[in-house]
Amino acid sequence: MLVKTFGSAVTGVDATTITIEVNIDKGIKFFLVGLPDSAVKESQQRITAALKNNDYKWPGKQITINMAPADIRKEGSAYDLPIAIGVLAASGQIPADQVSDFVIMGELSLDGGLQPIKGVLPIAIQARKENFKGFILPKQNAREAAIVNNLTVYGMDNIDEVIGFFAGTHQIEPTVVDTRKEFELHLENPAFDFADVKGQENVKRALEIAAAGGHNAILIGPPGAGKTMLAKRMPTILPPLTLLEALETTKIHSVAGALSSNASLVAQRPFRNPHHSISDVALVGGGGNPQPGEISMAHNGILFLDELPEFKRTVLEVLRQPMEDRNVVISRAKLTVAFPAGFMLIASMNPCPCGYFNHPEKECACGPGIVQKYLNKISGPLLDRIDLHVEVTPVSFDELSAKHKAESSASIRERVVKAREVQNERFAKIEGMHSNAQMHSKQLREVCQITKEGHQILKMAMDKLNLSARAYDRILKVSRTIADLENAEHIENHHLAEAIQYRSLDREGWMG
Repeated sequence: MLVKTFGSAVTGVDATTITIEVNIDKGIKFFLVGLPDSAVKESQQRITAALKNNDYKWPGKQITINMAPADIRKEGSAYDLPIAIGVLAASGQIPADQVSDFVIMGELSLDGGLQPIKGVLPIAIQARKENFKGFILPKQNAREAAIVNNLTVYGMDNIDEVIGFFAGTHQIEPTVVDTRKEFELHLENPAFDFADVKGQENVKRALEIAAAGGHNAILIGPPGAGKTMLAKRMPTILPPLTLLEALETTKIHSVAGALSSNASLVAQRPFRNPHHSISDVALVGGGGNPQPGEISMAHNGILFLDELPEFKRTVLEVLRQPMEDRNVVISRAKLTVAFPAGFMLIASMNPCPCGYFNHPEKECACGPGIVQKYLNKISGPLLDRIDLHVEVTPVSFDELSAKHKAESSASIRERVVKAREVQNERFAKIEGMHSNAQMHSKQLREVCQITKEGHQILKMAMDKLNLSARAYDRILKVSRTIADLENAEHIENHHLAEAIQYRSLDREGWMG
């Protein structure tokens, strides 16, 4: 007897439906074809034990299982459940009339329990797109799948429940999640606040500009000046995620297996803080079956690189293309996968190995040439792609001991949100463009008009700092953001002057 069940294979952040054909005939052999990997091939042993421990049996006949399309590699243990249900239905141990109406996924324990799987959200989206009646999966993943509207999701604890469901002996209630309510419930719960930061008003201003325009920024200053503390508070002033952005972010985290049990939506902007020992593959993504890296996990949020010069040169250089294109393409012999990578880069670094170069009170212990050698660890092309270079100075005792509270993240966020609304309106007709940092040359010419005096100011800055053409574009983008924060229609000279100030750490300006 031939029975078809349906599973799914995840490639990148998208899913492809897999048809699992089970045919039982005379004989005693077992064939599993359709490009399965080792984990899929080992499913027979897990399924046999799970069935036996739940008073069912593996048929003593020839079983042929084909996983189509046969040219897509099937990886992982999530195919255990659809194969087991297909074998039971083909051998007549359970009714076969409904098994093809559902997408079925889950890893089996030897006692028949269902273990959580990765990539549930893209599978659920594809199941809804192909009009399946429902999605059967482990209970730990049910809430994640249930955020997809118009798809009936059944979370199961073990194979006995799945068998009972198809046999009609178990009534299983579908998992229901109110997506919008869930999103709003987890939208606000900040652990940090800019009100906790004493002093550093110039740095807060720079980070507000970065948040308002989606610009990359680098903080440079001595140890203990507050670089990391300021960076960790950046998500609290970014605009809240939209529902569409939340779904997009959750999709990436689902594929990477980074969602906790019983989680549903990622409702807060990601803040990824990888250690400086990270490899280039871990940062950009990859592997035999390409998985998202840290830059994709930071999509719609912040990638924070603390102690930037300590990262390996090869690791930093892989950032250059994703920072421009806002996605990363990973090519392998048999497939090419694109992961979104629309992140804001916030980096921090000391000005020299000892950390006290240009310190107002402590002397630098580094020898001649050591400072420049340290700074040269960051390449010019990477530095060019960072819009704001901000010097962080130590906070004085008077500022630290001051009783008054600083401005809260909530009030800063209000200004940021208003500036973003201006940009959303400006780029409403351009798909995928939401902030000034994303502007291309055409939009720059249209949006960033400056006065004759502004041209002279910019020319002097270009000559004095020896800036590149990319740096010229960055100055215009930042000045447009500063104007948006003031709700100004045109870029004024003081907007331009402030934007130029944030290029003072370019290569020729680093040594003062």
